[in-house]
Amino acid sequence: MEHKIVGTTMPVLEMMLNPGEAIIAEAGELGWIGSSIELRTTTGGAGSQGIFGALRRAVGGGGFFMTEYRATSAPGLVAFATKVPGQILPIEIQRGRAYLVHRHGFLCAMPTIELSVGFQRSLGAGIFGGQGFILQKVGGEGQAWIELDGEVVTYDLAPGELLRVHPGHVGMFEDTVSFDITMLRGIRNVLFGGDGLFLAALTGPGRVWLQSLPLSNLAHALSAYLPHEGRGTAQNATAAGVAGAVLGGLFGGQQDK
Repeated sequence: MEHKIVGTTMPVLEMMLNPGEAIIAEAGELGWIGSSIELRTTTGGAGSQGIFGALRRAVGGGGFFMTEYRATSAPGLVAFATKVPGQILPIEIQRGRAYLVHRHGFLCAMPTIELSVGFQRSLGAGIFGGQGFILQKVGGEGQAWIELDGEVVTYDLAPGELLRVHPGHVGMFEDTVSFDITMLRGIRNVLFGGDGLFLAALTGPGRVWLQSLPLSNLAHALSAYLPHEGRGTAQNATAAGVAGAVLGGLFGGQQDK
């Protein structure tokens, strides 16, 4: 199996599969394929543990079904493109070692890779689309490819070293890194600060990959250019959700601990 990443701002992952080789990806990720590639819808690869693996993957923000791309009698091309400006990173995974990735970061992998929920925290209505904060765990054995948005900045954290990050900028980190969501302290910071209510706390040892373009930031930047019909209702609903999250964090934030 050979692969190369083509492009810079909107890169494409091109893979040349030898006869009998396969790659798995979530539905809707495909860019283009050669004539010798066969598609098969499945609940996952050999490492997914069937229906139970599919359920764990769905809880982790992924799709219940995966698509397998397999080369038949001749080598075949499979290509995946990024959805927004960003980067595609290959990672090599060994048994006993895993990565945690933002919920939309998994692009494709060998069938021996396992994808499940790694972290889930409800942050109140109106925050992160009302779905809370979710990280996918990429484990098993083999190679996977991860899509991160915008520019990517890496840090190697020493044991006990703490890095606090806006949750949307968390792209990926090794499973040796301790992770939690913390609420900003101080009533002024909560009510009048412009940096959000929550920060992700990452504690070493391990490597952390941060992304400069969270999808939530991109959506906010584009919202001013979208049609305004029904916008007032949506803004009211969002404001009410944020207010509920503030009060819930102030008076009941410890329930998630």
